[in-house]
Amino acid sequence: MIRSVMVMNTQGKPRLAKFYDFQPVERQQELIRSVFGALSSRAENASNFIEADLIFGPGTRLVYKHYATLYFVLIFDSSENELAMLDLIQVFVETLDKCFKNVCELDIFYNYSKMHTILDEIIFGGQVLETSSTEVIKAVEEISKLETASNAITLVSKSVSSWRSR
Repeated sequence: MIRSVMVMNTQGKPRLAKFYDFQPVERQQELIRSVFGALSSRAENASNFIEADLIFGPGTRLVYKHYATLYFVLIFDSSENELAMLDLIQVFVETLDKCFKNVCELDIFYNYSKMHTILDEIIFGGQVLETSSTEVIKAVEEISKLETASNAITLVSKSVSSWRSR
């Protein structure tokens, strides 16, 4: 099971932190700091895999990928394959790239909701749902269409209500 997904910049500021098992906010912040400490102290040519027993408890592993100014991190238990998790990061980044046309930190910062939607199409409840970035993009586009239609209906409804009250 995937226990957490994190995206943080090279200064340690989390841009996304999603935990799939309950953690109090204080513990989440502590975990984010610990993960950043582990990542920032690693050499450039070091492996992308870290035993995370000391951070998240026994049997947990961490895999990360460093792109430009961002670290993409997955924390998972021993039931998951490390290479599959590394590939899942690649799928997430490819999908973000397709949605935002070469994703950068500002895209993530200003499109937080869309990034969560993308992540929820790939991973939900700590389980992998989809590994095809094309399918994820189709689902995200459908959700966006539904949100736009819903917003339009709400706007029309409010306009009609205000017109009737005159």
